[in-house]
Amino acid sequence: MTEINISHPHEYDHSHADVSSGWLRATVFGAMDGLVSNLGLIAGIAAAGAPAGIVAITGVSGLIAGAISMALGEFTSVRTANEQLDKEVRTEIEAHTRNPKGEEAELTRRFERLGMDPEVAATAAGQVHRNTDHAVRLHLMQELGLSPEEKPSPWVAAVSSFLSFSVGALIPILPFILGFGTLWSGLAFGGAGLLLAGGLAARVTNRNWFAGSLRQLVFGGVAVVATYSIGMLLGVSSLG
Repeated sequence: MTEINISHPHEYDHSHADVSSGWLRATVFGAMDGLVSNLGLIAGIAAAGAPAGIVAITGVSGLIAGAISMALGEFTSVRTANEQLDKEVRTEIEAHTRNPKGEEAELTRRFERLGMDPEVAATAAGQVHRNTDHAVRLHLMQELGLSPEEKPSPWVAAVSSFLSFSVGALIPILPFILGFGTLWSGLAFGGAGLLLAGGLAARVTNRNWFAGSLRQLVFGGVAVVATYSIGMLLGVSSLG
């Protein structure tokens, strides 16, 4: 029989991806948003009859404005979430200071709900509460599902979002920037970008790459149909 070392399972049995830094969510969201928003933008103004030069300028403007907006939004949202977590840490520390026995009894009940015998649960809770920092950390994880040590970085989220949005938004306007832009070439580039981004996101999460690619293409297609229809209804002449 093969002997298995159970002391460090992450060294031989399995490992986990880093899901707390904030880069994955910001990167995927930024790339998809850049692709869909700029693809819809060029579809709308091209359908309205705007020349290729105007489409290119509008697309670049959308890229710059969208990337900055995404970066600022990600930074603010992640930092606000971290500040909220810090507030909950202070609240829990104050609770332990006011009523340490009550907090220990609460942890005992939580251990019991996890399947521990009452005596074992009481012993375990007492041992945890010998160290206030450990007790606060465990209470936060049990009560809120939060860990003070796993706060995502707002800077990582902001930079990831800025770069990924820029790359995504650049894809559908590349034909216009390179001088051979038409509505159909922009749609083709954007569609290919959606398929690639959806497939990559699916691979990262070990999901079916075809389903992930198709889903993003459908989402982008909805935006294109909506903005193209509006552009056709308005037209450049009516905007003037």
